[in-house]
Amino acid sequence: MQRRALFSHLSRLAAVLAWQQVCAHRAQARGQVPPPAAWHAADEVFTLGVASGEPRPDSVVIWTRLAPQPLQADGGMPAQAVPVRWEVAADARFARVLQSGSAVADPAAAHSVHVEVKGLPAGRPCFYRFEAGGQRSPVGRTRTAPDPGERNTRMRVALASCQHYETGYYTVHREIAASDVDLVLFVGDYIYGTQAKPYLRVRRHPHVMPDLHRRTLADYRQHYAAYKLDPDLRACHAAHPWLMVWDDHEVAADYTGRHSPDLPDPQAFLAVRTAAYQAYFEHLPFSPHRAPVGGSMPLYGRYPWGRLVDLMTVDTRQFRDPAVCEGRHAPMNGKLLWQCDAVQGPERTMLGQSQGYDLAAQLASSACDWKFIVQSSQMSPGVLRSPLGPLLYADGWDAYPAARRRFTEAIAQPRVPDVVCLGGDVHRHVAANLRLDPADPASPIIASEIVTTSVSSRGLSELLSSWVKRGNPDLLHVRGDERGYVLLDITPRQVLIDFRSTPHPVRADSRLRTQARYVIERGQPGPRKA
Repeated sequence: MQRRALFSHLSRLAAVLAWQQVCAHRAQARGQVPPPAAWHAADEVFTLGVASGEPRPDSVVIWTRLAPQPLQADGGMPAQAVPVRWEVAADARFARVLQSGSAVADPAAAHSVHVEVKGLPAGRPCFYRFEAGGQRSPVGRTRTAPDPGERNTRMRVALASCQHYETGYYTVHREIAASDVDLVLFVGDYIYGTQAKPYLRVRRHPHVMPDLHRRTLADYRQHYAAYKLDPDLRACHAAHPWLMVWDDHEVAADYTGRHSPDLPDPQAFLAVRTAAYQAYFEHLPFSPHRAPVGGSMPLYGRYPWGRLVDLMTVDTRQFRDPAVCEGRHAPMNGKLLWQCDAVQGPERTMLGQSQGYDLAAQLASSACDWKFIVQSSQMSPGVLRSPLGPLLYADGWDAYPAARRRFTEAIAQPRVPDVVCLGGDVHRHVAANLRLDPADPASPIIASEIVTTSVSSRGLSELLSSWVKRGNPDLLHVRGDERGYVLLDITPRQVLIDFRSTPHPVRADSRLRTQARYVIERGQPGPRKA
């Protein structure tokens, strides 16, 4: 397994180096910046803003994309590479520049720029900006992680997910942008390719996605650009560094690995997934080392925050086994499973073998006070109890019980203390106990789980939320009728959780409040009311 992992790493590294070399050759072959008339110099070129991510003790990734006409397929840019200057400074006025350099905005990557800036001081706020064609970008604020040996005493994190553009405004991002947080964790469904029902629509999306079998890279690029034109989303990206994982809607609803219920041809769907992964990378602050290659993207990773928190990002989509059961065993258009014995298959996986081994090793080796597992869905059971038997959510961990058991065993054997699982997807706020055997109420509690509701996507009614909670005693808090995010205030002794929310649908003038507050004490797995 070690040799295989080494070869996989070397293959990805070779692909990244080749991609960078191609960009450099293109820049040399195509000459200097095009004349102003050719790339609309009268228009603002940094329309999609700036962003940062993947903070480490000595580095951070900064991002932008040149797009004077962002809703056009080419962003209004010519088919030639453009040099972009960048600076990172210790102050917002750039009186003390820490690092600077140049990058290439290449049409092959939609003129996006991903710079992994190294040699920065640990645990410090930084400011960054770009320059191209005589224009300067907005200034972004980011920060590096504390030194791995530092006994840091506090970290504040915003946890968010699921932001359907048409079903609500991004009031959540407006509040996070103005908040004193160190990091934003976004756990999936950054875009939606589906249109909202007219009675749910609060605003219209400026780009309508075609049916899945007709989607192209240009469609995904235009869709992302339309999302990133939202001023509150841009402000949140510019205010804080982000760590991200994806769920299904970045590609297509309910897809699993290389399979989609809406596009049965595996090769046709792989072409769509390849385009979707490429656009996802192009529009978000990922390291160049994560550039997609051959329809795959290395997403999961590990990000220690001093000695306080070990953040482990987990990919639950790319390696997931296909969905099982159909017809009468999958009511509500396949959203639920009923009397489906196939879900019990012992080899069924959510993470894939290699990622599962890596996660287990990371948990066992972590010396941090807290271990946060950042993934896209709810891990604790959310079974609906009915007179005809239990109904399982087909697109979540309930439909992969063997995979969940391997996950919990990695926490319990050997005992890994103070683990908190973070998730999204289900459009409800959840605080839960996580047991070694989630189906057995006598099994020991080994971790805590916190799930965020959606930024704007519609959730369950309060009646349905109560139904879910009644059938699952380890769900201590369930609320699906409001939209929002979770604010985590972390110290060596406890994690304080604020479930922030506002009624659905989210309007432009909506305000958030604290729906509930929970706390997780060090050495005592499971949240309790604060």
